Amino acid sequence: MTDTAGARSPSAGVVLRSRGIAPMLLTNLTAVLAAIIQITALGKVVYDITGRDLDLGLLGLAEFAPALLLMTVSGTFADRFDRRRVIAAGLSLEVVCSLVLAWYIASGATATMPIFAMVAVFGVGRAFVAPSLRAMPADLAPAGGLPRVSAFSVACWQSAAIVGPVAAGFLYTGAAWWPFLASAAFAAMGMVLIGFTPRTVHSATDARTREAAFVDLADEYRPAESLDTLGEEQASERGAAIGGPAATRRGRLHETFEGFRVIRRNPALLGAISLDLFAVLFGGAVALLPAIAEKRLGVDAVGLGWLRAAGGIGAAMVTITVSARPIRRHVGPVMFGAVAVFGLFTIVLGATRSFVIAFVAMFALSAADSVSVFVRSTLVPLVTPSSARGRVMAVEGVFIGASNELGAFESGVAGQVLGTGTAVVVGGVATLAIVGGWILMFPVLWRFDRFPDRPPD
Repeated sequence: MTDTAGARSPSAGVVLRSRGIAPMLLTNLTAVLAAIIQITALGKVVYDITGRDLDLGLLGLAEFAPALLLMTVSGTFADRFDRRRVIAAGLSLEVVCSLVLAWYIASGATATMPIFAMVAVFGVGRAFVAPSLRAMPADLAPAGGLPRVSAFSVACWQSAAIVGPVAAGFLYTGAAWWPFLASAAFAAMGMVLIGFTPRTVHSATDARTREAAFVDLADEYRPAESLDTLGEEQASERGAAIGGPAATRRGRLHETFEGFRVIRRNPALLGAISLDLFAVLFGGAVALLPAIAEKRLGVDAVGLGWLRAAGGIGAAMVTITVSARPIRRHVGPVMFGAVAVFGLFTIVLGATRSFVIAFVAMFALSAADSVSVFVRSTLVPLVTPSSARGRVMAVEGVFIGASNELGAFESGVAGQVLGTGTAVVVGGVATLAIVGGWILMFPVLWRFDRFPDRPPD
């Protein structure tokens, strides 16, 4: 494939004026704001109640569990139904959860179990919102415009990562329940905004359409299924027509797990997603920021908010750069290098007792993380057909959730056993080891040079 993407790539203005792009990006912004404001405030609430690192980890586990349990269901919903309605329904559940949390905390919360329960319900909403919302950019982007849309999506996320923690910190100083009202308000805004995006046709009944081609080492499309596997699926669909409900259920179960098969068959896709999973799983220092802020840096809720915002600022600066000049060459090495830098500054964050150095470390590690996020968020939809994209995004969402929320649980346990600073340093070292191991295990990703111009048909 020749490097013609730059010549065909539409300008940022053309992309933003494309139908549905602006409301989709604003929905992304408000939905992430709602989640970040809430999780920042919850970390402070839970740590104030118990004072244990472990409970910060349990908070992440409660948020992650629904995405894992509902992975196949939420992905199938994203592919079978109007993605706008799935997003609106999930956000409505988030609104209810945030309002209940506001009421409980305003009444003088003294136990964490009701908080964990509501966080789990909130996670159910997120489990349906995430794959549908992440599948939409490839549906709406003009030809050659997906890298810019991906960069804008990351920019929205990073903007929320700057504003959300600072807003949560200031709101918390006013009253502990104010951040949860703000979270409910932003989720409600997302419900309204998503209605301004057009409906897109993304379902397909033909087996060969669902099993479209993926990018190989030569950057050319190749059939993802062998003839034997295609024969099995066609037999399954034929059996559904002949064999009645039992055969239909088998066909639907086969379809539900399509996201796993798509990822497994594409080494670059599997490598990119799993690299993020394991690197951030062991380097999830952000979950311990409430403990780092209080025990190692000696700052209050406002300081904690600024520490979280430092990450958003660093990531936003990188995101602005890649929005104007998207990464087009040496995609694989850039991703591995970014994850290595993430690990190095995680070590710095765990070792320091200076707020200034911690601020710089958060700035740098989040900037590096945003590079790998850009690569992954551009690569995944560009090698996934629309008819299976929701299921792939659901699986990827579980990987991302595992790297963040499950990583928060791992960090909480490690912090309780090893101590906060030691746990963060060990996590950073483990991240560097993951980078080296993945270069050896996924040479196709290490040699990956250019993004394809468009998703498969």
